[in-house]
Amino acid sequence: MNDMNREFEQYDFFRTNHFVDDPYSYFDYLRQQGPAVREPHQGIVMVTGFEEALAVYNDPENFSSCMSTTGPMAGCPIPLEGHENEDISELIEEYRDRTPFSDQLPTMDPPVHSDHRALLMRLITPLRLKQNEEYMWQLADQQIDTFISSGKCEFMGDFAGPFAVLVISDLLGVPPEDRQEFRKHLLRQEQERGGAVVGGVSEKEVEHLPLAWLYDKFSGYIEDRRQNPRGDVMTRLAEATFPDGSVPQPLDVARIAANLFAAGQETTVRLLSYAFQQVGERPDLQRRLREDRKLIPNFVEECLRHESPIKGDFRLAKRPTTLGGLDIPAGTFLFIANGAANRDPRMFERPDEFQLDRANAKLHVAFGRGRHTCPGAPLARAETVVSLNRFFDRTSDIRISEDAHGPRDARRYGYLPTFILRGLTHLGLEFDPVSSS
Repeated sequence: MNDMNREFEQYDFFRTNHFVDDPYSYFDYLRQQGPAVREPHQGIVMVTGFEEALAVYNDPENFSSCMSTTGPMAGCPIPLEGHENEDISELIEEYRDRTPFSDQLPTMDPPVHSDHRALLMRLITPLRLKQNEEYMWQLADQQIDTFISSGKCEFMGDFAGPFAVLVISDLLGVPPEDRQEFRKHLLRQEQERGGAVVGGVSEKEVEHLPLAWLYDKFSGYIEDRRQNPRGDVMTRLAEATFPDGSVPQPLDVARIAANLFAAGQETTVRLLSYAFQQVGERPDLQRRLREDRKLIPNFVEECLRHESPIKGDFRLAKRPTTLGGLDIPAGTFLFIANGAANRDPRMFERPDEFQLDRANAKLHVAFGRGRHTCPGAPLARAETVVSLNRFFDRTSDIRISEDAHGPRDARRYGYLPTFILRGLTHLGLEFDPVSSS
């Protein structure tokens, strides 16, 4: 065993900061052993192959999402030992209410997930997305106005975070008079948490923050609109029904709205930060994007492929099966490493390179795939395209701040200490403003 392999086996991916800055070398090490490999510390099967990731995402019959956000890291209340050769579907349902985040859409399985997902998609209609995108252009300018004259910004706090919160607030019909409250509360929670709690590599209590606060707020909105309809977006949300025509409880609707709110914010901020990091680090890419704005959508897709904002998701095997030549007993936890699958050389040529013209970039699994595709994905894409366009309109050049991150040959970046999300903690930018048109 060489020193590099010894290093990879020494550290627990889920309980160490060792791979936070660079998880890709660890993923490459796993991939050399096979597209699905059991890691030695937690006994979790790591799925790094693209085809294998799709197979798990698209197979709810064999793989449950019941603990998708935490896996066994927050403790598993389901007594799995001794059931390796059985179908444990009924066992999962018996203990589901005791699992972490069991009230959230990402942890639901069909048919419950199907009903709630259908309710969600009634909120994200093409017309509503179009109206929301029109609002983004105005909001992006308003946010840029707050710092453009200084020629610099801390991108996460000055633009990405506030912008994402207000965009998703508009989509869900949060009353305009309440949107600043949402912004202040959620950004304060982000600062207090120092990033996401779920998926943290340190031992911390898993909490619903900020979802508990969102549940209360949206439940209040739903109850009010059902008694006092106003013909607004929130009223349509309150009047939405399940596919069979039944009326959901206010808390059911609030959970859907809160999950979309959280997903729309988290994924957008992480994607925005990487896109602008690339723009600041690569003058050649920035020049091409400025000269040909039609390249921006594919640039965004390559950002998602190259640096997935969702590092991975968990699944629990419901019955004995095989994956990538590996036997998977029932009760086995799997970690679908999106960031690794997106760099599978069987799918993407020279996967470690960032290629603006990559023809199949949009086939990535950055947002998952199938029933549990991240509901915030359309928002994240649109917000990033709009933001890049407006920054290009308002500046002639965008650079990485050396005061914040050091010189080009010795950059210093900090990343979220989590195995679920991949994203910067801060991004200092400098730019040359131009007259607004």
